[in-house]
Amino acid sequence: MLQQPDLITTRLRLRPFQLEDGPVVQRLAGAWEIADTTANIPHPYEDGMAESWIAGHADAFKTGEQVTFAITLHASDQPLGAIGLMLESGYLGELGYWIGLPYWGQGFCTEAGRSVVEYAFGELGLQRVFARALRRNQASQRVLQKLGMRHEGTLRQQLLKWGKPEDVDLFGVLKSEHRPAGDGFPGLPPGK
Repeated sequence: MLQQPDLITTRLRLRPFQLEDGPVVQRLAGAWEIADTTANIPHPYEDGMAESWIAGHADAFKTGEQVTFAITLHASDQPLGAIGLMLESGYLGELGYWIGLPYWGQGFCTEAGRSVVEYAFGELGLQRVFARALRRNQASQRVLQKLGMRHEGTLRQQLLKWGKPEDVDLFGVLKSEHRPAGDGFPGLPPGK
């Protein structure tokens, strides 16, 4: 049986979510600020939503559709956020993530993102990783740039958020452009 791996970074352990993580996910993802900066997280985040979301992860991994990790610190097994890849045709993956409000601005998304991009190009053999960010979410765009992704365009009025049209910026990196972490400039394309 195929098991989702743990990914280990300097400060973090990225592991599969467990049903017991549900209350923490509900509390962290339930913050209005999280829903406000993401396309798919609802607000309010009601009872049972987190457990339902977590329950689908193992099957999505086994079928090759998606891999989702809980972002945890080495010192604590409690999630501080989530990161994952939606996989398409064994060739590309869309990176998505959120981090709990108390953990913003500490570099956890960048550190987790580097590990997941390495996993995508290495273990999964993907050729392209891309991500979308709301135009107004500059913090998320900075994370994507630190991962070596290039701005590839803007999808004007791509989604409705709180009843208002939102522009979405598209970022991407190819395996051939990606420089592995550990060479002094993690995630940067060659020549940068």
